[in-house]
Amino acid sequence: MTTTNKILFTGASGDQLAARLDMPSTNPRAFALFAHCFTCSKDIFAATRISKKLADNGIAVLRFDFTGLGHSDGEFSNTNFSSNVGDLIAAANWLSETHEGPSILIGHSLGGAAVLAATGEVPSVKAVVTIGAPFDPAHVLDNFSDAVSKIAEKGEVEVSLGGRPFIIKKQFLDDIQSQNQKERIASLKTALMVFHAPGDAIVGIENAAEIYGAAKHPKSFVSLDNADHLLSKKEDAVYVAEVIGAWAGRYLGENEDAIGALQPRDGDVTVQETREGKFAQMISVGERHFSRADEPPAYGGTDTGSTPYDLLLSGLGACTTMTIRMYADRKKIPLRRASVTLSHDKIHAEDCENCETKQGKVDQIVREITLEGNLTLEQQQSLLEIAEKCPVHRTLLSEVQVKTSLKSD
Repeated sequence: MTTTNKILFTGASGDQLAARLDMPSTNPRAFALFAHCFTCSKDIFAATRISKKLADNGIAVLRFDFTGLGHSDGEFSNTNFSSNVGDLIAAANWLSETHEGPSILIGHSLGGAAVLAATGEVPSVKAVVTIGAPFDPAHVLDNFSDAVSKIAEKGEVEVSLGGRPFIIKKQFLDDIQSQNQKERIASLKTALMVFHAPGDAIVGIENAAEIYGAAKHPKSFVSLDNADHLLSKKEDAVYVAEVIGAWAGRYLGENEDAIGALQPRDGDVTVQETREGKFAQMISVGERHFSRADEPPAYGGTDTGSTPYDLLLSGLGACTTMTIRMYADRKKIPLRRASVTLSHDKIHAEDCENCETKQGKVDQIVREITLEGNLTLEQQQSLLEIAEKCPVHRTLLSEVQVKTSLKSD
């Protein structure tokens, strides 16, 4: 089961950029960075589907909104291709500081041109992927070619892109027309994968040929057959992700610090560090159920999951309501629903009337049970009493031995 975490980081212009980090259920094989298409967002179908499928395949993906787009701060009219490249480098730096540097850069459409331009500034990159990318970033001007002369004359003009209004300034034209993309592609020192659909009506297939021709080996080309430019069909996005996962593995190598993926067995609970922050853990219950544990930021964690005590209370709470349900059904008590709210604290032993410990502090769990249904006082009391016999409750109050050993290879 993959998880998606909301992220904020500072972009190239100092604005707060919104992002999502899709994490696999096991220790990531690698981290990737995804750049979306012109005026799109991190939540477009292609970005979402590819990122989540890669996470299913063990590759964590950070996808973000460029400055002034989606949920990111800043003004789109003040951005250009160079600022997009700067945002990509800022995103890569954030990954390096919080997790590890991205091994894979993935760019869709103009985002593909941006990752080609940014690769030389991200030393951790080992593989670059473009999807429907233009060879020349200035190709994007085709989206508003009738307004180019007006922009050059007036300094800025409002244009319609994808049915939405955007202000395009002359500085955007000057910047995007000054890019030397051929030289950048030729100087790539990473593996390159070029995806393109022969029938792409937005960015023609000849762009893929120019990118491929300018690049040095190792390089690969994959035809997307009948896919459209936005990869709006789920199967096309899934195919791209699966090919990336298989192809990139050749260049990722082995991480000496990597911890083996969870290898769950029925009947076992396995907990493993995700290396995503200081305390984040992945929990496997048998081979079917996965969850996460962490600590809140105040305690040095990243708040990506429940705390250990939250999980302890959850186990007691679940056992309590299950026990109540079994008893109510067996005794034919008209219980509609049972719920329980729990909290944990440490109190002074001297404040505890029934505790054998008289000094220091003791753990106290407060459990409040709610019973819904047309119940008599006698029925409510019997259900309350049976809650005390919940197996987890009894385990917590009994003598418990925990045997610890070091697993051998």
